[in-house]
Amino acid sequence: MRLFIALIVLTASVMLAPCFAAAITPEQVEIAAPEVKLRSLLYRPAGEGPFPAVIGLHGCGGVTGSAGGPTIRFRDWGQRLAAAGFAVLFPDSYSSRGLGSLCNTRSRTVRVDHERVADAEAARGWLQNQAWVTPDRISLLGWSNGAITTLWAVRPHFSAANVGPDFRTAVAFYPGCRRLNETAWTARVPTLILIGGADDWTPPAACQQMVAGARGRSARIALVIYPGAYHDFDHPSRPLQQRSGVAFSADGSGKVHTGTNAAARADAIKRVQDWLTR
Repeated sequence: MRLFIALIVLTASVMLAPCFAAAITPEQVEIAAPEVKLRSLLYRPAGEGPFPAVIGLHGCGGVTGSAGGPTIRFRDWGQRLAAAGFAVLFPDSYSSRGLGSLCNTRSRTVRVDHERVADAEAARGWLQNQAWVTPDRISLLGWSNGAITTLWAVRPHFSAANVGPDFRTAVAFYPGCRRLNETAWTARVPTLILIGGADDWTPPAACQQMVAGARGRSARIALVIYPGAYHDFDHPSRPLQQRSGVAFSADGSGKVHTGTNAAARADAIKRVQDWLTR
């Protein structure tokens, strides 16, 4: 039972631009989940495998952009991790149910601790039935709303022993931890949490309390807080901006800041790949 909390001092001043030998085009796949067919995007490495795999859980905006393809963030992560030898699956919990972005919606029928956890489990089961996947090396990687789902999915209560090998590891980018903290959260698999110190959408304080409370009761947890970084700090190219009208903000105003932080992004890319290959 190990706990690690780091406050990272950032000094980089330029963004890491994605650089891959060849762009990998995602495949569209459909996965049977409870009461829904999950539309998903799959990035596969070159070769026959078997490969370790990552299930990417989107935030409140969904997986795809206005043009129908993956948003730039998920395209970047999908190609990046596929180039590193991972199969990457992005199940879309929203469009599969006929929904668009829910960022401005307070009452949500697709819940982080129910439907979205079931979607993650269904994605794991589907991957474990593919001959090109290493079934005991499937990890979770979530952003914001999907990061909250990730943390719910790795609680001991949600262990699904009859679905094959468990998730190997989990990574959560800027989750909201208040409700999880109130449930005395712990993780059954090693879990990495990455969050900005200046995040005013999902502030780090609740995650710090949650992680401290799990001390001695959990699988390994690492919490990294990036001073001066806001929500979406890992985005490849988002200038710092203020959003209005979001359903849940730290001060209740509906106004939050999001944007790339070059140094935090660079550090996070390295940490995520190291965590997934451990």
